[in-house]
Amino acid sequence: MQRMGEDSQSAKDQKTAIAPMLSVRNGAKAIEFYKAAFGAGELFRIDGENGTVVARLSVGDAEFWVADESPEHLNFSPESLGGGSVRMVMIVGDPDGAFERAVAAGASVVVPVRNEYGWRLGRIVDPFGHHWEIGKELVDDA
Repeated sequence: MQRMGEDSQSAKDQKTAIAPMLSVRNGAKAIEFYKAAFGAGELFRIDGENGTVVARLSVGDAEFWVADESPEHLNFSPESLGGGSVRMVMIVGDPDGAFERAVAAGASVVVPVRNEYGWRLGRIVDPFGHHWEIGKELVDDA
């Protein structure tokens, strides 16, 4: 019997990751947006006969999923809900460049990139209602 607080060797060897799955109204269009806006690559994709899609995307080493909403499974897009309850935080080396690329691809500016709270950070909303904070921590060189 394992005591509380003790980790098994197999648990220590497992990599833990949390990757959001974004529900959208038009998965195929969303995938194309994330490719254009963030340079995302497709790692996995299933296209349903009815036009729905589920895909695993990556931006650098960061991964996230995109899927068409399915109300029958209680998966709703921010468009259906009138907003979302989660913001994505994307940490990049060049927040200004990444922000401008997302805006050029069709995102709307919520907060322009600026220095605040020790970060260089801006916020956009993508065409599918998901909010993204794009930034990097400012390092004190003193």
